[in-house]
Amino acid sequence: MTENRLTKLSLAIGLSIATTAAMASPQTFMSSRSFAMGGTGVAIAHPAAAGASNPAMMAAEQHEWSDDFGLILPSVNARFADEEETIDQIDDIQDTIDRFNELDKNSSEEEARQTAGELRQQLNDFDRDTVRIDAGLGIALAVPLDSLSVGFFTNGSLRATVRGEFDQDDDQFLADLETASTAELLTANLDRDLQSRGSVLASAVTEVGISLATSIDLQNDSQLQIGVSPKYVQLRTFQYTETVSGFEDDDFDSDENETDKSGLNLDVGAAYAFGSRNQWNTGVVVKNLIPMELDSAANRPTEEKRTLELNPMVTAGIAHKGDFHVVTAEVDLTKKEAFGYEDDTQWLALGAEFDAFRYAQLRVGVRQNLASNDDNDGIEEDTQFTAGIGLSPFGARLDIGALVSDADIGAAIELGAAF
Repeated sequence: MTENRLTKLSLAIGLSIATTAAMASPQTFMSSRSFAMGGTGVAIAHPAAAGASNPAMMAAEQHEWSDDFGLILPSVNARFADEEETIDQIDDIQDTIDRFNELDKNSSEEEARQTAGELRQQLNDFDRDTVRIDAGLGIALAVPLDSLSVGFFTNGSLRATVRGEFDQDDDQFLADLETASTAELLTANLDRDLQSRGSVLASAVTEVGISLATSIDLQNDSQLQIGVSPKYVQLRTFQYTETVSGFEDDDFDSDENETDKSGLNLDVGAAYAFGSRNQWNTGVVVKNLIPMELDSAANRPTEEKRTLELNPMVTAGIAHKGDFHVVTAEVDLTKKEAFGYEDDTQWLALGAEFDAFRYAQLRVGVRQNLASNDDNDGIEEDTQFTAGIGLSPFGARLDIGALVSDADIGAAIELGAAF
């Protein structure tokens, strides 16, 4: 076999990120600072990041060196989860198929039988193993003003999963090859006869919008901020399932495997600063007030059609801040339904930032998925730990974050400015 189809399955992971057609359900985009602080931001977001976290925070009190202008250009983050070393399994299966096809069945029939048994075990182990990739990209601009703060943002988030599906007919076919005659071994063609499948399932959410926010002075010097973000949202799904022998990477982004839908939507948020020096801040945001949904393209009789749902999500948080620190906690009050081979998610998160005279920041965080369960259809999302640093000399910013869990590793980087 000159070109193994399982190699194309591994290539599909890269294609799902690199092609616009293959942008399952992506998590909400977050800035690199938020990424490093456990995904928090509802009560602590800087003005430029407010469009992605809570539009009301654009009008909230900030350090004097970051309350006039904010820019993110760009912010990038990615996560990768492969609990069962699925890519390594693909490589091993490829080697075994090549070895079987290249054997001289007349002189090495026993080795061919043993190789069929080895492949049978590998494909059984590969069944339902999943690779998951998350990625996000965003840019933003914010101009906080005394009367009305204004911002612009655009971002996109995607999740792509690749899964192996072992066909029971292949189990019997390979079991028969373990005791087959030389003539039967000679007629076997693994590239033609195997019916096990590779499945790619992906979705993306892209949004472009503006944020408007204002601050209202209350009694005892406390402050209330309110904000809205009208936006244009595009949903996109991609579903492709094909047998190992028929899996073609140039079919991966065909129109028949893709669906998309666009529409207007709205985020609304509020924040309340209180305490003797307004050192406490609470925030709440409702994202995607207008429900949207999109069915995937299930083009094979055995495929299950999936529905990507963009429902209102409510998140609340509280923070304590000082000249050199921020400590925050937040929780999703609603659950995000899974689209593909994944957990539902509902995050409880803690984050902290320690500032060194405005020029450098150290960040840490942890978050727990309250909706996680062992019976999900893919890779479990449970407890995630995060950390990061920020450098901000003379108004320029470089933020770097990292994430690790039992299943995931991730990283984020962001360039920007604030003054």
